[in-house]
Amino acid sequence: MYVLYAAHMPDKVYECGLDAAIDVVGGKWKPMVLWALATCPRRFGALRRELPGVSEKVLTQQLRELERDGIVHRAVHEQVPPKVEYSLTPLGVTLERALAPLGEWGEQHLDHIVAVRGAG
Repeated sequence: MYVLYAAHMPDKVYECGLDAAIDVVGGKWKPMVLWALATCPRRFGALRRELPGVSEKVLTQQLRELERDGIVHRAVHEQVPPKVEYSLTPLGVTLERALAPLGEWGEQHLDHIVAVRGAG
């Protein structure tokens, strides 16, 4: 058992490391945000265009949670209008690399996944 001591989740108990990792990337859009930020920093609008279907509200929430967890860095450049860029932290880079094999698995088995999901 692992215990996380954090202000937003006091005494959160994880069963294993995978449980903790899933808690960090849980949600439909977080893995996709990591994928989008893997190549270069992006502004909010660019992320929205790269992730069709995500609402502004949900993307904002997911980015805030990833920032809170130390996965994403939010840089505000003081200019008019203000420029905000999101990038992966070193911890975020390691998480994105850990998810890459999962993405490869999905690509290798995409036909099967589509076939069985479409049959239901």
